Amino acid sequence: MEHKREQEAASLPYFGIHKLAPYLRPYRFTMTAMIILGLLGGFVDIVLPLFQEYAIDHFIVQQDLDSMGAFIAAYAAVLMFQVAANGISAYQACEIEMYVGRDMKRISFNHLQTLAFSYFNRNSVGYIHARVMSDTNRIAALVSWSLMNGIWYISYIIGAVFVMLSVNAELAFWVLMLVPLLTVAAAFFQKRLVRINRKIREINSQITSNFNEGITGAKTTKTLVIEERMETHFNHTAREMETAAVRGTHYRALFASMISFASSTALALVLWQGGMLTMKGALEIGTLSVFMTYALGMMEPVQWIVRSISDLITVQVNVERFSNLVETESDVRDTEEVVERYGDSFTPKKENWEPLYGDITFEDVSFRYPDGEEYVLEHFNLHVPQGTNIAIVGETGAGKSTLVNLVCRFFEPTSGRILIDGVDARKRSQLWLHSNIGYVLQTPHLFSGSVLDNLRYGNPEATMDQIKAAVKSVSADEVIARMDKGYESDVGEGGDLLSTGEKQLLSFARAILADPRIFVLDEATSSIDTVTEKKIQDAIEHLMKGRTSFVIAHRLSTIRQADLILVIQDGKIVESGTHKELIAKRGEYYHLYTKQYQEEAFEKAFEK
Repeated sequence: MEHKREQEAASLPYFGIHKLAPYLRPYRFTMTAMIILGLLGGFVDIVLPLFQEYAIDHFIVQQDLDSMGAFIAAYAAVLMFQVAANGISAYQACEIEMYVGRDMKRISFNHLQTLAFSYFNRNSVGYIHARVMSDTNRIAALVSWSLMNGIWYISYIIGAVFVMLSVNAELAFWVLMLVPLLTVAAAFFQKRLVRINRKIREINSQITSNFNEGITGAKTTKTLVIEERMETHFNHTAREMETAAVRGTHYRALFASMISFASSTALALVLWQGGMLTMKGALEIGTLSVFMTYALGMMEPVQWIVRSISDLITVQVNVERFSNLVETESDVRDTEEVVERYGDSFTPKKENWEPLYGDITFEDVSFRYPDGEEYVLEHFNLHVPQGTNIAIVGETGAGKSTLVNLVCRFFEPTSGRILIDGVDARKRSQLWLHSNIGYVLQTPHLFSGSVLDNLRYGNPEATMDQIKAAVKSVSADEVIARMDKGYESDVGEGGDLLSTGEKQLLSFARAILADPRIFVLDEATSSIDTVTEKKIQDAIEHLMKGRTSFVIAHRLSTIRQADLILVIQDGKIVESGTHKELIAKRGEYYHLYTKQYQEEAFEKAFEK
């Protein structure tokens, strides 16, 4: 859906620059000063050839050196003004590029924090990263350096044309007659260069993707012995890149040659016609030199303007993609009344937060994912009293994770409602609910930084004694003791320096530090050895007393002490009860349990 909107944006007749107004408004005075200085810089570049004309006609032709001192002083003053204007405008352009880019990145990143899980399910990390980084960089460059250059080039062309026409309209015609031809030629080449550059970017994305797959899937590549196939695929993509790049280089070389030819032609025409006028006494040599300077100087601005039109069309897509991101509304959002009372994720009003006890009720809840067609849950009803330990089991895709994601309000029910302590969850703040939930995933995520930094995410105000107690309660102290720098050890990007089991232990400790009223364990011990798992189970059993907990378990032997076991199948509860009750029924749970028991017994026998 997002990609379709981008294609539609690319065909729009306007550039969408008006959408950038909120990001440019704080720097309107800097931009105004930059524009004024750009105009003055263009004016100075128009004036400088006139000094050249005066010097030739007076100091060389007439050999009159009386005004040399005043001429040097005036020329030096103009040059100093030009240097100052160019330097200040360049500094201001740099400021605008950095500040606008920074603001857009900050706003888009903060907005991403407010979006529901469904947005991240629909869009890949690479896609989102490009919106936040590449698109904002291109937009910032457009409103800074491109704007500054545009002001200079346009003012130079207008001023140069005005001066040439006022000095000698006939000679000006010979120079200007090349401009339409050059414009058509530039448009021809630029259209093809845009198409080729777009293809190069697409192929480059494929190469980046191949690199990513080659690195992250190195182990799979080796075990499947597909190195040759991966190399062949990569080489094919690289050859496509080479072909497109060479073709683009050919077009750019032809275009540069045409610009050089046009400049030489303009200079030749000026010398031819100007020379005849000079021989007839109708034109002074100094004036001829001015025309030669303008003839050479106008070629680059014309080329830039044509190229900028193509760039504007391309940047329009960047603007639309960025706008689509920051204008995307979350599928899960608080009402204005809720935000007014409880605050939002960035400005919470904790003084108005009620205590959360953990009584949860599903009332006729049906749910399907925003991009899905089939219901995952249908007319689901369940009451979970405060402090209940709920275990959820079922086959893959039965709706287990969906159930707890709805409790956490990561998604909203398609119909029905979920009550937290007897109140519709939508009448309370998301942050209020999330602040009272401890969630440990099957594949936990750690942030870049130290072990201590990651633990403090659970509770920034926790003392070291509290941190050490939480770490010891889940046996994570043994992991930290093996690290070179202990709590100050770096965990790497996403915790990559640690094993999955070690990351899970630290995630347990982090969740415990948050002191949540609701615990969610989504197959959280699947990557931990059985000895450590037993220690964690004992610790969790003690910690969960008085707290509501949802445990999605793969190993059914770990949930025998649960207050209630729910067997989910096709989004419905097909069985519920304690472990003993469900075993006695000899139903779906019995079959799952005995099957897994037999598999585990076989594995143990095989190991022996």
